[in-house]
Amino acid sequence: MKEIKVVFRRLVFPYWKDYITYFILAVIGMILAAAGTSASAYLVKPVLDEIFLKKDEAALHTLPWLIILVYAMKAGGNFLQSYYTEHIGQDIIRRIRNRMMRVMLSLDLGFFQRFRSGELISRNINDVERLKNIVSTLLPVFARETLTAVGLLGVVIYQSPHLALYALVFLPAAILPIALIAKRLKRLSHKTQEKTSDLTSRLAEILNNIEIIKAHATEDFEHGRFAKENRDYYSLTMKSIRTSLMSSPVMELLGAIGIAFVIYIGGQEVIDGTMSTGAFFSFMTALFMLYSPIKRITNIINQLQNALAACERILFLLDQKPQVASEGTLELTEANQLRFENVYLSYGETEALRGVSLTVNRGEKLALIGPSGGGKSSLVNLVVRFFDPQKGEILIDGHSLKEYALPSLRKGISIVTQRVYIFHDSVAANVAYGNPIDPERVAQVLKMANAWEFVQVMGGIDTLLEEHGTNLSGGQRQRIAIARALYNDPKIIIFDEATSALDNESERLITQAIDKISQDRITLIIAHRLSTVKRADKIAVLEKGQVVCLDTIEALEETCPAYQRLAGAMEAE
Repeated sequence: MKEIKVVFRRLVFPYWKDYITYFILAVIGMILAAAGTSASAYLVKPVLDEIFLKKDEAALHTLPWLIILVYAMKAGGNFLQSYYTEHIGQDIIRRIRNRMMRVMLSLDLGFFQRFRSGELISRNINDVERLKNIVSTLLPVFARETLTAVGLLGVVIYQSPHLALYALVFLPAAILPIALIAKRLKRLSHKTQEKTSDLTSRLAEILNNIEIIKAHATEDFEHGRFAKENRDYYSLTMKSIRTSLMSSPVMELLGAIGIAFVIYIGGQEVIDGTMSTGAFFSFMTALFMLYSPIKRITNIINQLQNALAACERILFLLDQKPQVASEGTLELTEANQLRFENVYLSYGETEALRGVSLTVNRGEKLALIGPSGGGKSSLVNLVVRFFDPQKGEILIDGHSLKEYALPSLRKGISIVTQRVYIFHDSVAANVAYGNPIDPERVAQVLKMANAWEFVQVMGGIDTLLEEHGTNLSGGQRQRIAIARALYNDPKIIIFDEATSALDNESERLITQAIDKISQDRITLIIAHRLSTVKRADKIAVLEKGQVVCLDTIEALEETCPAYQRLAGAMEAE
């Protein structure tokens, strides 16, 4: 009961006031459906007594029309309740999915490193769908069936109070086993939903890495891993089904015992003449009909455990807070100097940066080199505020990054990585990504990125690019990414090993583009090749999270053993 209150308080009540009219119509539908069902049971008595036993012709002309009216009322009520509760449920989950996506988009990269993409997809799609079942199916049906049960109970008691006592005395005995079944179902639901996340994650991983799977001929290996996840999901699902189905036999057995007693005692009263045949059959009809909503209510309680487990996962996600706070108000309109002052960064127990201090001025290119794990990517990630340092400050023109509004900061800083993201859209939409498309600006930045020629050959800026840019070469994808980085006219631009996987000609074109666009900006380059390093104004050598050397290339060649080792390795490549 406590979990239901939390779900309604957190996920339903905030939206409920927007659907008052629909809710009233749904309640009217429930009342009509319950009244129609109860009336249909009651009408058995006059049909048998007045038409078949007393042979009343007036009743023959009246009661059939009354039966049609009662069933029309029941059908209309069911439609009203089902349609409007479904409308409420669908619209609430639409809004909750939007809210979940807003929360996820606000979270920092650390969150996405902790959770697999397939798990987040599962929470946004599968878990929210289970919440919809609470709002549009389970609780409305529970309310309708409860009203129906109350109405039928009224008919049962009205026709024979003492027979009703015999019929219903066995129902309380079902409470304990049903409660135990519900508790077990909730535990299984948690496990099933976690396994759904595992299955979705495995599928997403296969689809995202299909090229490497094909290249290594590991289709059977991946199919085996997927089949194992699928088999585990099947096993858990079957356990849930078995547990859920146990409630039905309990209700059936107890109901059968109650009905057997009623038939024996009620039959005796009909034989003795203390109860009319019509009254007995009306009682029995209402009793038989009463067990159906009670059984459906127990099934709803079982399904509710599944939905509540999903709601707990939704609330966990909605309660996540970004570690990188966006409280600044300054707008990044220019950047003349970027300065790191004694910066420390750790990922859990792993120390990535230790006391880094360096300065880059406008118009300068700073190359960052060092062995893997030296802290190069961590350093540039701090500039974009993917993470915040545990100690120290990063300043632009004397202002801490935290003083800048986060959207303004990130629009003023562009990053081009080795992994290029190309969307299934036009060249222009990919370049202007997230901004209004200005064809002149698109053409301008494509020329700056040395991409204009091949785009023209492909058919112009309206050419459709395939998902992941499969109709582009590696160098072409990289130049599209550079054009995208330039579209907002960034004040700081970062190249994170942007040329490391390219051929010499592609590298030459991209290096030329970097030289052109760096003249009036602060430029950071994580370098993998010696040709890129030589074009930098200054070079910072990072090892084990520390800057061990920082100077021009000429000075480092003379004074920095760490640079000499790295340069030799780069030249060998």
